[in-house]
Amino acid sequence: MKRIADFPMHLQIFFAVLSAIVLVVLCTIILWLWNDDNNRNLSAFATFSELVEQNLPPASAQKSVQSAAIDDWMQRTHARFALFDANGQLLSRPLSPEIPLPKQARRGGFFDDGYGTRFVWQLQDKRLLVIEFSSDRRERPWLFIIMQLALAVTVALIAFPVIRRLTARLESLQQSVEALGRGNLAARVPVTGKDEVSQLAASFNRSAAQIETLVHSQKTMLANASHELRSPLMRIQMASALLAGEPSQAQHELQRSVAELDTLVEEILTLSRLEMAQKVIAGEFTATDVTALAAEECARAEIDLVAEHIVAQVDARLIRRLMRNLIENALRYAGQEVVMRLYRSDLDNLLLTVDDRGPGIPTSEMARIFEPFFRLSRKENGTGLGLALVRSISEYHDGEVSVINRGGGGASFRVRIPLLHNFT
Repeated sequence: MKRIADFPMHLQIFFAVLSAIVLVVLCTIILWLWNDDNNRNLSAFATFSELVEQNLPPASAQKSVQSAAIDDWMQRTHARFALFDANGQLLSRPLSPEIPLPKQARRGGFFDDGYGTRFVWQLQDKRLLVIEFSSDRRERPWLFIIMQLALAVTVALIAFPVIRRLTARLESLQQSVEALGRGNLAARVPVTGKDEVSQLAASFNRSAAQIETLVHSQKTMLANASHELRSPLMRIQMASALLAGEPSQAQHELQRSVAELDTLVEEILTLSRLEMAQKVIAGEFTATDVTALAAEECARAEIDLVAEHIVAQVDARLIRRLMRNLIENALRYAGQEVVMRLYRSDLDNLLLTVDDRGPGIPTSEMARIFEPFFRLSRKENGTGLGLALVRSISEYHDGEVSVINRGGGGASFRVRIPLLHNFT
């Protein structure tokens, strides 16, 4: 069963307003029904009845005279009267609908025996004067209740659009925040009105604009830095190629260092682009034969591949880079005992593993191994970005990467990526 807190905000506010309206209506109806207005006005009716009694003909007068006197009072007061003798016989003119004699009568009192509420006054000569002041009392409560319910419905109908408009603006703000979190730096919220929600929207727009400026500055800096780094690297490569004589150890080391710097620059740029990319299916996601990519990379590195045929919607260039980084990492730390496995873990995901028989990953360092520029303490070679790039590529495909130590020694890097669309 859902709790109130599980409903959208506009429904929560609407339910609160509606509950308050219903509570007020119920309390009003109960108080109206229980309020004893009749007894509170008893003295006033008694005084009025005494006044009528003083101006009525005596009981010995003819019936027609007594009836005419009652008709005169009804005309003057616009009320309904009936006069009965001591034996309960009607002395006044019959009315339609008839005012019946109460089943019980006492000098001064109210009765409601199904015919309506009436005030009964017993005269000194035992005659009974019956004043019907609310003959429609049986209908009036329902009319009053209907009016109260109509008022509640009207207020609810007016309140709902107002509440929905307020929460719709909050939902728009939420969508913009989520879009900004996915990488859409141009996400903004329309600012309408001058209330707290509009102030919050304006604050969000200012923050989003500042974030967009900072990210664009970072992109520009990285682009300029990569250009400035690659220019001297190319000059060093050209100078190294022009060196006369047979290649020396120094020249070989120079070329290796240049290649390592070039790889580092490329990985920094790729990692930065992935971190700032939107996590949505972009145009470069195409139906790709993942098994063929794995076969090419395993053949290039001369390692074994155990795979089933899988075609998925991925970025082929990035998936190739992910495989290559995992293989190179395994070869760097575990030698040649490396095996790649590729298969469906279930109907919706593919699972790629790279297993080795190296020394494994120390437990104290396993949580940090995918951080940028982190290197295992026992090895110093590599850029420290390979596994960080693997994690970014996995997340870019809405997947995940993990590592476990294998029984008997070695590590197993596991990448799970949704298939998205299976074309096999």
